[in-house]
Amino acid sequence: MDTFKVGDKAVYPGHGVTEVIAIEEMEISGQQLSVYVLELLDGSQRERTKMYIPTSNVQSVGMREIISEDEAEQVFKILRKKEKVVESTTWNRRYREYVEKIKTGSVFEVAKVMRDLYLLKADKDLSFGERKMLDAARSLLIKELAIAKNMTEDEVDNELRTIFKV
Repeated sequence: MDTFKVGDKAVYPGHGVTEVIAIEEMEISGQQLSVYVLELLDGSQRERTKMYIPTSNVQSVGMREIISEDEAEQVFKILRKKEKVVESTTWNRRYREYVEKIKTGSVFEVAKVMRDLYLLKADKDLSFGERKMLDAARSLLIKELAIAKNMTEDEVDNELRTIFKV
């Protein structure tokens, strides 16, 4: 789906779940463009970040609908899979690979990043960057899974804690 309506929830890669709060016409570089006004569903109601995305750029920025309940189940399957997929590369190379996966906007790639970091964390201490990446992947997943599964964020968080025994 390339078109969203006011009130729709959408995922903006690397940022998380947003809500379309308006569709406006704006002049950008002398051109009149239709833009989605997105509000990041993070933080308190009065501190929410607003973003403006030209409606014609939806595909190029990777903006997408919230996953379905079936896709959410696939995410949980990925998280439960305990295979080691982390090669013995340096932390900064792994970090760059994780950043690229998160930038794709794919919830499945974000889930793999989170799973891999939790598995790595069981073996050794994570670098500061890896800890921040784990927190980012976790928060991206919690919000979207809660909406997709019609659960509270706390319920999703508890499910993740159970999966990773934390």
